[in-house]
Amino acid sequence: MKSLAELQALREKARANMGIRSDVENATRVVVGMATCGIAAGARPVLGTFVEEIAKETLENVIVSQAGCIGICQYEPVVEIFAPNGEKTTYVKMTPERALKVVHQHLKNGEPVVEFTIGQANA
Repeated sequence: MKSLAELQALREKARANMGIRSDVENATRVVVGMATCGIAAGARPVLGTFVEEIAKETLENVIVSQAGCIGICQYEPVVEIFAPNGEKTTYVKMTPERALKVVHQHLKNGEPVVEFTIGQANA
């Protein structure tokens, strides 16, 4: 790196490759818990599946990001989806296969996958 501009260009390129968009207003946010407990439970492939499938389906109103500890380690990997209206859905014990279903049913069609939510895990 020779300048701050080079570093910023590298950062923007990396963001584009990761599928993270921060410039979309009124977007649905997908937040994947990527603390040590989440990573150990398999959050990295879950994150990758969300990024890849959202890009494949060209869902431009969806932002994928990472978070640290969400605080419910026994349910990792945890994914929280925040609708533009502020409504939150918390998915637990996620797998890449479950992530695919969430993308297609929840993010594309607006229907949460109830059987993967924290409410069902506690039932």
